Amino acid sequence: MPIYLLGKSPVFPPPELATPEGIIAAGGDLSPQRLLNAYAAGIFPWYAEGDPILWWSPDPRMVLLPGDIHISGSMKKLLRKKPFHLTYDSHFSEVIDGCTMPRKPYRGTWITKEIREAYLRLHELGYAHSVEVWEPGAKKLAGGLYGVSLGKCFFGESMFHVIANASKYCFITFTQKLFKIGFLMMDGQVPSSHLKKLGCREMPRKEFLDLLAEGLKHETLIGKWEFLQDV
Repeated sequence: MPIYLLGKSPVFPPPELATPEGIIAAGGDLSPQRLLNAYAAGIFPWYAEGDPILWWSPDPRMVLLPGDIHISGSMKKLLRKKPFHLTYDSHFSEVIDGCTMPRKPYRGTWITKEIREAYLRLHELGYAHSVEVWEPGAKKLAGGLYGVSLGKCFFGESMFHVIANASKYCFITFTQKLFKIGFLMMDGQVPSSHLKKLGCREMPRKEFLDLLAEGLKHETLIGKWEFLQDV
């Protein structure tokens, strides 16, 4: 199946026209309007440094639904001890920089300078959000995650940790709060064993798009999310 080449208009072909690998289009730019249009259509950018921008809508999709979060016995003990505290939208640039750090056994990162700048713009506009994980009294992040929110859907982009279990603690605590305030899903995008261990499931693209359409019927919570501190 051919890959659609994007022009200046920030519109996308239907996700059903994606290749078997999930690529729906190439090219275009990372303007806020194009990115927001992409997420609203179930599409996201993912490409390597030096490659053209690639836009994806994989089938199946990795999704976490309310009630599906899996918490291991060891994580339950850790959550009871509360060794970390979370903040929201207070250090977005530091979180995305943390997610940019190469991970073993990989040498590079898909978060290019262009991607970083694009999501910083979305954060400034109130659509991209970060969760920061701290140890008591620490001045450096223990971990964190960031993503984009539209309606009652959160699209997770990346997470990181520099202290063991900090990202898991972040993911579990944050998603519990999201579902408590009525979010319908956390999109994990591409299937992975790590996300499966946390309770994410593989969902057929059509089912995902139907759930997305339902979530987009709700108002988007634009702006900083400090209110989650009290949820």
